[in-house]
Amino acid sequence: MKRIIPVAALALLGAVALSGCSSDAVKSDTAAKSSYEKTLAEAKAERKKAAAVGGEWRDIGKFLKAADKAAAKGDYDTAMKLAKKALFQAKMGQIQAKEQAGVGNPAYLLN
Repeated sequence: MKRIIPVAALALLGAVALSGCSSDAVKSDTAAKSSYEKTLAEAKAERKKAAAVGGEWRDIGKFLKAADKAAAKGDYDTAMKLAKKALFQAKMGQIQAKEQAGVGNPAYLLN
């Protein structure tokens, strides 16, 4: 004998399944936001270090501003990419400033 499952029971199962998916999406979004905020704080700290040694690159501020705008819209993937670019430039600016300290001008510019 075949059992027939009522339509209401199927609808309830579907609602339960969908509510589980949305819960996972919220958890994922919360994790993305937390990860972004951590990277953003690190990028800002590295930017200050770069500025202190005279190695702040031009686009760091632009990347941080764009990251904030993307995060405000809830686009944490884009915000994270931009924050990582700012972090990279801040670290590279520090390295460049330290390597170039005291190098001076080439001889052809001195005459």
